[in-house]
Amino acid sequence: MLDTTVSGGADPQGRAPREPKYWGLKQHLLDLLRSMPPGSPIPTERSLASEFDVSRTTVRQALAELTVEGRLLRVQGKGTFAAKPKVAQRLQLSSYTEDMRAQGRQPTSRLLEVVEEAADEELAVLLGTKAGSAVLRLRRLRLADGEPMAIETTHLPLARFRGLTARLESGGSLYQVLRETFEVELGHAEETIETALASPEEAELLGSDVGLPMLLLSRHSFDTEGRPVEWVRSIYRGDRYKFVARLNPPA
Repeated sequence: MLDTTVSGGADPQGRAPREPKYWGLKQHLLDLLRSMPPGSPIPTERSLASEFDVSRTTVRQALAELTVEGRLLRVQGKGTFAAKPKVAQRLQLSSYTEDMRAQGRQPTSRLLEVVEEAADEELAVLLGTKAGSAVLRLRRLRLADGEPMAIETTHLPLARFRGLTARLESGGSLYQVLRETFEVELGHAEETIETALASPEEAELLGSDVGLPMLLLSRHSFDTEGRPVEWVRSIYRGDRYKFVARLNPPA
């Protein structure tokens, strides 16, 4: 039987605070998940509530936290399952295609949108062009082994990369096309990582719940001559993705 007492803060006599109701259930589920292969179903809310003598609200809280942490995968209309390990990507100047292949995963992309539009002042500065000049906006759904991972929106100066769209329709690597067709060698990039909540459309494309925490990446890439190449905004599933960086001491 779980301890279902609710934490009331530090005890005036110095005793350790008691656990929230859902915490013991969460720890039990973590122990259970360690012995379950990915894709295994976990017990229903009703059976968990009955087995551990807690409310279904308490069960939902434990399941919600484990889902956000990427330990569980909830599939609408089917149930809740043990999740696969998160995809770990190193923070480096490489393409999504290269990163996934390096991990032994099969990368694919679905072209969602290709739009030619006029650059506003902010985007013009980022791409080293004039306000009002034409830019190409590519929006792609990124997958690994058929599983949706990210939605990537890339902006590039159209005058420099005419004919690019046709070369990407087969789902190939953008960086490879830039290198082989346009002789662009990437030199460096500035990247920021933030948290964000998925919009209803993004959640549907990524197969996640509305409001599930996401990782928002913004990348500003330059070629070896220091010229801006792209401005990218990518939203990754926070429950399926993590980033790894190698840190060296300052020189």
